Amino acid sequence: MNDPKTRPSDWATSNKRNTLRLRYWTLAWVAMMAVAAFGPKYIWDFATLPTILALLMSMGVGFGMIVANKRYLQGLDELHQKIFLDAGALTLGVGLVCGLSYELLEDIKLISFEPEISHLVVLMCLTFLVGMIFGHRRYQ
Repeated sequence: MNDPKTRPSDWATSNKRNTLRLRYWTLAWVAMMAVAAFGPKYIWDFATLPTILALLMSMGVGFGMIVANKRYLQGLDELHQKIFLDAGALTLGVGLVCGLSYELLEDIKLISFEPEISHLVVLMCLTFLVGMIFGHRRYQ
């Protein structure tokens, strides 16, 4: 009887709460990544202890974001879960194939610069966004 999917208003409230929780965890993780990335250079002059603590805190908040994402996904209805799963599968495939190929370009001397992980992250984010948009359009 207490299943949030039994009444539309309860489901909507639960979904909104899960969405907000995921948003806050994601923003906190991005902020902690910024502290871990820029703190050593601009705040504590590469001191080892604060750098390690910032990295560990970033990872801890990142795992919190993963749990919030899982909870968000579990709260979606079956169609939205399918759209999310399809977009995630596409992102994983594109990330693996393009990321490994990108790294290989340097190894076989077809590019002269070192591949950056940020390029792969941007590609994966855009792939997920496109996958979600097309998934929602497919089932409208």
